[in-house]
Order: sequence, then C-alpha cells, then structure tokens
Amino acid sequence: MSAARSSLLVVDVGNSSTVVGVYRGGRIRRTTRIPTNALTARSLHAHLRTLLQGASAGGAAWASVVPAAGATVAAALAQCAGRPALQVCHTLDLGAPIAYPDPAAMGADRLANLAGTVARYPLPAIVVDIGTATTFDVIRKRKGYVGGAIAPGPDLMLDYLAERTALLPRAELHPVRSPIGRSTVQAIQLGALHGYRGMVKEIVEQLMRPLRARQITLCATGGYAAWVLRGMSLPFVYDRYLTLYGIARIYEWNTP
Repeated sequence: MSAARSSLLVVDVGNSSTVVGVYRGGRIRRTTRIPTNALTARSLHAHLRTLLQGASAGGAAWASVVPAAGATVAAALAQCAGRPALQVCHTLDLGAPIAYPDPAAMGADRLANLAGTVARYPLPAIVVDIGTATTFDVIRKRKGYVGGAIAPGPDLMLDYLAERTALLPRAELHPVRSPIGRSTVQAIQLGALHGYRGMVKEIVEQLMRPLRARQITLCATGGYAAWVLRGMSLPFVYDRYLTLYGIARIYEWNTP
C-alpha cells in the first residue's frame, strides 16, 4: 500500500503536551494527547497503535520544541511505521519561502503552522498558536514567513500571579458567567480572560498594519485558542489541528 493511501502518523511535541494524530485522505482523522513530561517510547508506541486501529502506517513525521524528546519520538515512530520518521526542520520544502534572518532558530511547530496555513488558507495570513507560549506568525504572499511575535501563554500568566503574590491562589482557566468577579478566583479568571483577549487583539492589529492588505487570514490554533477566541471581535478561523496538518503536508512535499 502506498504512503498516500495508507495512514500517516504525525506527532507534535510541545512543552506541556504531545499531540499524536493519524492523517489520511487529506485530513487528520484521530488524535490523542499525552503530557510531554510523561512521554516514553513505550507509551507513545501504545498510543500510536491504538490510533491506527489495526491499519498500517505508510510513514511518519514529527515536530518538536523539546530536544530531549527527540530520540523517544523517533524510535516509537520508526517502530510503528517500519521506516525512519521525517523530522520537521527549516531545510525542508515548507510550501513557502522563509524571509527570516535565522530560520534555524524557528520552532518546528511554527514551521508546521507555516506549511499548514500555506496549504489551506489565502495569504497574507497571521497565525496565532496559543499554548504554553503564544506565537504570532506573519506569512506574506511572495516572501512567505517574515517574522512575528511571542508572548507567554495563559497558564504562565496564572502561574506567575500565584508564585509572585502572598495571598492570591492559583486559578484555573474556566469561564465566568458574571461580568464582575464575585470572588478572588473569579476576579483572577476574568482578568486572565479579558486581559489575554486584549493582548492578542492588540498584537494582531499591530502585525496587520504593515501588510496593507484588504483581506488578511487570521488563523488560531493551540490548546487554549478556543477559550481565548470565544467572544473576540476579530474574524479568526479556529483550526484545531493546523500543526498536525502542516506536519503531514511537509511529509507529502518531501517524501517521494
């Protein structure tokens, strides 16, 4: 069975979570999430076999922002696919050029988001990936990737607030129905929600100015994207599996 017709295994190793998926027929079909600090070759291999549901894997590809996890991921993917897995890096065909002074310094997740956006959406585009850190990437029609911005993720905001104050508790990212916080936890949750939305909106609007385009695709992905985007005025497209999809397309573009 050819790689194009069988399942492709794709893995995105993030600082907090590792997302594992099966790509087939141009779509991410099934996914699961593993805490990165609990990642082992055995646990990853078990998740991969479960996702395959008895089917064969025609290939595998992965992206990681955690260098220490590389050997573990590569070994598990090679065992499932029966061949070495493709690791996403800046020297591959990403579907668009990189007009950035130091492409080797770009995170592999941002490279995958670049590929996924170019393959799926009109350009120019701004991609916001909201996770442990939040990245903002600007992609132009001719130049491709040109740069962006990086900010702390929502969880880091709450962690820092709890760590650096004597009395404030560590709150969780839950929606609050009341427009005014009726407890300390609710007040922190509202501050995090509205404050984070405001930060995202301001950064995106600043990045849009030099593009000078009538139509700009705004795409959001990442574990906290749905929470942040709910109620925002900017016309974002929410693409839950953009990174995995980008990893899969990079595999297709770089594998005979």
